[in-house]
Amino acid sequence: MEPFHADVFRIFDKQWALVTAGSMEDYNTMTVSWGGLGTLWSRPVATVYVKPIRYTYQFLEKNAYFTVSFFPDSYRKDLGILGSKSGRDGNKIVLTSLTPTAVENGVGFAQASATLLCKKIYWQDLDLNQIPQDAIDAYYQTEAPHRMYIGEVVGIQQKIAF
Repeated sequence: MEPFHADVFRIFDKQWALVTAGSMEDYNTMTVSWGGLGTLWSRPVATVYVKPIRYTYQFLEKNAYFTVSFFPDSYRKDLGILGSKSGRDGNKIVLTSLTPTAVENGVGFAQASATLLCKKIYWQDLDLNQIPQDAIDAYYQTEAPHRMYIGEVVGIQQKIAF
């Protein structure tokens, strides 16, 4: 696997990413700004957080793989659309300039600077009893907490280094 270099404290929070699960025939994607990159059990991993109310959640639940795609800043508007529109309501990809592409066991995007192919190895719902009160007040007053998905990075498609 090729090396992947990124500002891990900035890449999700400031640049955002798309998490995508499913196949070219049936997939959904959404923008995520919470996530992490690191190692777990001596494996390279990507971690993303998705609320159960999101349409992408059911795709993450039923698929063994997901992708995390990162984009140049010029695609920020597209990521904004994919973070605010639901795939339940129709094909939100047509509202963007992005082109879905098949990757092994998943879906990526032609315009992505880098796509991580992840095999799901762990997931767990965040526990409200363990979350700081200010975070509960800000994010969990009306909705269930996020589910954390950890995927072993089993492939990287990279056009530019971060």
